[in-house]
Amino acid sequence: MKRGFYTIMSAQFFSSLADNALFVAAVELLRSGGAAEWQRAALVPMFALFYVILAPFVGAFADALPKGRVMFVSNAIKVVGCLMMLFGAHPLLAYAVVGLGAAAYSPAKYGILTELLPASQLVKANGWIEGLTIASIILGILLGGQLVGQAIAGRMLGLDFPFLDTGIDTAPEAAIFLLIFVYAIAAWFNTRIPHTGVEMRAMPGNLLQLVPDFWTCNARLWRDKLGQISLATTTLFWGVSGNLRYIILAWSAAALGYSTTQASALSGVVALGTAVGAIVASMRMSLDRATSVMPLGIAMGLLVVLMNFIDNVWLAAPFLILLGGLGGFLVVPMNALLQHRGHNLMGAGRSIAVQNFNEQACILGLGAFYSLSTGIGMSAFGAITAFGVLVAGVMWLIQRWHARNLVRHKDEVDHLLAIARHDKAHG
Repeated sequence: MKRGFYTIMSAQFFSSLADNALFVAAVELLRSGGAAEWQRAALVPMFALFYVILAPFVGAFADALPKGRVMFVSNAIKVVGCLMMLFGAHPLLAYAVVGLGAAAYSPAKYGILTELLPASQLVKANGWIEGLTIASIILGILLGGQLVGQAIAGRMLGLDFPFLDTGIDTAPEAAIFLLIFVYAIAAWFNTRIPHTGVEMRAMPGNLLQLVPDFWTCNARLWRDKLGQISLATTTLFWGVSGNLRYIILAWSAAALGYSTTQASALSGVVALGTAVGAIVASMRMSLDRATSVMPLGIAMGLLVVLMNFIDNVWLAAPFLILLGGLGGFLVVPMNALLQHRGHNLMGAGRSIAVQNFNEQACILGLGAFYSLSTGIGMSAFGAITAFGVLVAGVMWLIQRWHARNLVRHKDEVDHLLAIARHDKAHG
């Protein structure tokens, strides 16, 4: 791997670490403030909101500037969201602003891989990026849980600065204040990311011109016989994965009686399994065999339902590792295949923006579904069952869709797979 790849990995690690710790702090901020259960569940779709709204623009923005600069600006926006939480804005609104920063960050983070590396290294690079991201999720969730606990927060709140009233009076506020410095570390690494030499694509004078261009790119990827399957699969995976962060917190409280600090450890266990699955997939899978992992998506949905029958932490831990492992092994080859097709069809930044739009729309939709379920009085167990059945059913439909493509469009699918094999061999 090129040297710049490791700088990208470092920047991604600290930014993702802060993102996930902030999620736990925001949940605890709402809980300690007496907010309803549905508001805590709504944090997930609120984070996805700007991904969906700004999807036509962020890809072109990532292609118009050096991607390290885009990532720096994005982290600055996340800091603004943290400050809004500290200065009294509603946590759902402030967390949406953090999501705005993340929406601008993602096309640059993934798009730079296709600029820096040949196609033959994309699966391996995705495995490392996803594995490191999952490691940051594990540590971030654990860090957030510890920061809102009394052991660390009590000491932070006990500090007394003469003549200075910080206005930080609760454990989640102290956690959010500390996370601003983690974002600052990520921003420093952003300034060290090298230029790839790829020609920038200027933003149009009228930004509304980007809307039809985005929908053209979106339609082009959905029409591609491999792009549509990889896009549908990764969309569903991230819809599930994004909402599992909160579902596990809610399930841990209902089934095990855990506090936010204790429940955050179990969320980290799922991420651990995902990291292992991602690394194994990066070593064993290739672009031309990516579609063979689709049955794992059905298994993920069914395993989510089986969570309702677990009431012992010693059984829960290996179960959640398995759930995460299936997801990691599923997403890495599918993500690499999607990047490969998107890069060939429309360019890195735009293809990642299309991918983010669909994936975050799924997070938004599934999160709204779960939040609505709890809002109308459904128990956590009932909402989890409905969520898991929906996921398994949709993944089965995607698998049937691919099988139909193999029958009706075999020549086209074989041609696209041949391109992937050629790029793998000569990239």
